[in-house]
Amino acid sequence: MSDRAALVKGIRAWLVFFVVCLVLSGATAFPLVHELRWTEDLLHALSAGEYLPGLTDWIERVRAGLDEADAEYPFLLYGTDWLAFAHLVIAVAFYGPYRDPVRNIWVVEFGMIACAGIIPLALICGPIRQIPFWWSVIDMSFGVLGVIPLYVVRRRIKRLEALTVPAAATPALGG
Repeated sequence: MSDRAALVKGIRAWLVFFVVCLVLSGATAFPLVHELRWTEDLLHALSAGEYLPGLTDWIERVRAGLDEADAEYPFLLYGTDWLAFAHLVIAVAFYGPYRDPVRNIWVVEFGMIACAGIIPLALICGPIRQIPFWWSVIDMSFGVLGVIPLYVVRRRIKRLEALTVPAAATPALGG
């Protein structure tokens, strides 16, 4: 396998990994009410409240809020449907670099910028929305963990670009 083919194969593998994580992250925003009930049940079954009372209390509070919103104001949950949809749409954008990495490196860079943007969002909006700081740290970890595969992909695309000789740079024949 040539260096170019190996780079393309590696780029595509990392992109598939990133897209799968993005899709899973988005898809979990649709059934939030049920997920929180299952999570609360699991935490109680594991007696997590003895070891992680802050987590258990927070999950109970969020579940109660979602239950009330679902029962009385279900339209509020439409916002999380849009969040999920946005994840899925962003995932589709990564087909561009999958197909032509060098030409579509901007999508990877856009993803890196979006990952970096998670940190100020969590630090600013978390306190405004009364999110515990430790939960904001968990949210910020998505940006930190998300940028890692994108950084690897970007470096490999740059190496691939260096291997690709543009047609205009080749000497003219018979000139």
